Amino acid sequence: MTHPDNNSPLLKPFFLKTPVGGVSHMRRRRHTLPASEFRNLNPQDAISVFEIEREAFVSVSGECPLTLDEVLSFLGQCPELSLGWFEEGQLVAFIIGSGWNKDRLAQEAMTQHVPDTTAVHVHVLSVHRHCRQQGKGSILLWRYLQYLRGVPGLRRALLICEEFLVPFYRKAGFKEKGPSSISVANMCFQEMEYTLGGLAYARRNSGC
Repeated sequence: MTHPDNNSPLLKPFFLKTPVGGVSHMRRRRHTLPASEFRNLNPQDAISVFEIEREAFVSVSGECPLTLDEVLSFLGQCPELSLGWFEEGQLVAFIIGSGWNKDRLAQEAMTQHVPDTTAVHVHVLSVHRHCRQQGKGSILLWRYLQYLRGVPGLRRALLICEEFLVPFYRKAGFKEKGPSSISVANMCFQEMEYTLGGLAYARRNSGC
């Protein structure tokens, strides 16, 4: 599997339009920080990633999908399978994935990265608390799936989620594979799969 850097032609910078009323301010800042950009994450982003993840998940389920050590591990081993959304240099949303080499996800997939394989395990998608209910989750997922289409060798994206999130991922083009064998703190999950060779799904505002 390739390891494109932030200047990779597979992940071209994406800039949002300048907000109305903020033209002069944004013009002054344009030479320093873009208004909005997407890029692969790296270990230096791990603290920001974990802070957003911890706030989003611990209050709901009491568990983080990834520990800080696991975030550091995945961003060190496979940064090309991550994507962060930055606004004026600050991380506002992210996805972290890793390589997997079996048809279904297993417990060991939660902590392992398998290089040079055809499937991506999407571990976590999270949005900063101040940026929720703006559609950022679905926009970031759309960008991530389109990016994965350009990574040589990748054919599928897999994830597990709780039942209430199934409609969100279904709208994104994922299909259900059935109950997952993975358990975390006695929670039950559905496993879902996205075929990277299919048609791109229409971008939707999910409120995430």
